[in-house]
Amino acid sequence: MPHQKLSALIDAICNFVICNDSSLRGQPIIFNPDFFVEKLRHEKPDVFTELVVSNITRLIDLPGTELAQLMGEVDLKLPGGTGPASGFFRSLMSLKRKEKEVVFGSPLTEEGIAQIYQLIEYLHKNLRVEGLFRVPGNSVRQQILRDALNNGSDIDLESGEFHSNDVATLLKMFLGELPEPLLTHKHFNAHLKIADLTRFDDKGNKTNIPDKERQIEALQLLFLILPPPNRNLLKLLLDLLYQTAKKQDKNKMSAYNLALMFAPHVLWPKHVTANDLQENITKLNNGMAFMIKHSQKLFKAPAYIRECARLHYLGSRTQASKDDLDLTASCHTKSFQLAKSQTQSRVDSCCHEEETQQRTEEALRELFQHVHNMPESAKKKQIIRQFNKQSLTQTPGREPSTPRVQKRARSRSFSGLIKRKVLGNQMMSEKKHKYPTPESVAIGELKRSSKENMNLLFSGSPAVTITPTRLKWSEGKKEGKKGFL
Repeated sequence: MPHQKLSALIDAICNFVICNDSSLRGQPIIFNPDFFVEKLRHEKPDVFTELVVSNITRLIDLPGTELAQLMGEVDLKLPGGTGPASGFFRSLMSLKRKEKEVVFGSPLTEEGIAQIYQLIEYLHKNLRVEGLFRVPGNSVRQQILRDALNNGSDIDLESGEFHSNDVATLLKMFLGELPEPLLTHKHFNAHLKIADLTRFDDKGNKTNIPDKERQIEALQLLFLILPPPNRNLLKLLLDLLYQTAKKQDKNKMSAYNLALMFAPHVLWPKHVTANDLQENITKLNNGMAFMIKHSQKLFKAPAYIRECARLHYLGSRTQASKDDLDLTASCHTKSFQLAKSQTQSRVDSCCHEEETQQRTEEALRELFQHVHNMPESAKKKQIIRQFNKQSLTQTPGREPSTPRVQKRARSRSFSGLIKRKVLGNQMMSEKKHKYPTPESVAIGELKRSSKENMNLLFSGSPAVTITPTRLKWSEGKKEGKKGFL
């Protein structure tokens, strides 16, 4: 038995899937995606509980008393007006049964689940029996089976000595004799609130349509903080009921019919009747039916819980900024999403600036190549010298660059310095010489012949622009000649 328990625990935590197919060798090993969730639950239960509960309260409204009940700080006030004291002697008897290693009527343990699993395994093979879980079995055979389970004996249910209805009834009897419901008293009010989760219309008004996605998410979170034995048995039970409902054409037991049979043992508080529950009985029965229908989704941790648990163990091993570490510490709060969006905005802004700078540099390289292809002349050499000079340092005597945000939008970039230097040299040349020089004529011809190429060159970069108003013809004041201004 200890060996089986250890093996089951290893399978539950690691759940490695090993394939012996030679054609699939070399593929990555698939492991349980909830590995870090389980690790955090076992090693740091307080941190894990705080993480899960904070997300539960995000989905459902739990006032102070109900939240304290969920955390186990306050005992549940039962609907019938009875308190925990009324169950004192029942609890005392349960402890005595546990000492004697009795399965029925004792608090739930892994050893007890191992015994009851024999019943579940047998029922999986007999799901087509009509009225399964509804039709009672033979009381004499059930007592024999009950004694064998209490004694820890292995039972041969395939011998034909017992009927499927005997086994099904005994399973319900085991659940009914637990000291508290399978989903525990602490979670009772939370399940009532989950049943009330409905969708909102476009105007933000609450509707009567159940919000299945939020209900599933809330149940996933709530199941994470169940005691491990309760969670393990609940998973086995819901899977059995799910498979039973799939065969309802044979056994006549739908998910809702099964919910009527099991809600009193899984959800209802002990020592209460249907009259005590009143209007809540419909919510509880519908909630049980919902869990049966969606059982295959309820035992997976939400993606954000997985990520928080993973970062808790692996975040410090990676190259992370202080902001990332702060996000890891508070990933279960609303500030996690806000800080994450701000970080993403900063990253997007930096990427945009880098992209803009890259386009500018490409345009400058094309400009240099264009000047390099000009006919050899003194003017060409002068422009190339200006390129080389500006790439090393700023021109002596020129004002230092000013902040980008100014009233007057004037470029102080490298390309802007080149434009002003080139145009400035041309204007100085015109002022010194009344007649155009061969170099200025060559530049004019080059501009007229490659106007479209120059427009195409500078249109791709926001930092390098030449407006037509800066290049215009004017009449010479003295000789009537045309020159650049």
